[in-house]
Amino acid sequence: MGELEKTTTNKIDWSLFIGHAINITMNENYGVVYGQKKDEQPTFYEIVFKTGKLIDAFDDALLLDSEREGHSYKIYIPFASIKCVEIF
Repeated sequence: MGELEKTTTNKIDWSLFIGHAINITMNENYGVVYGQKKDEQPTFYEIVFKTGKLIDAFDDALLLDSEREGHSYKIYIPFASIKCVEIF
């Protein structure tokens, strides 16, 4: 990535990657799904990956546009929640 250069504060200039597809590996983050019936136990699961197109970058987070089941979702991901980012 020839255009990727560190700034003097060693931060990535995320604006260089607006419009790129990215995969984010999350730090430990959990979700819960509740059953249809009142007596069903909730299911807890680990949210490990987020995938989408980078549409904006902020001082503290990235904003992705992701499509699932024919719907577009905006996902705001704080840097503190990110373990690793793959840029395509």
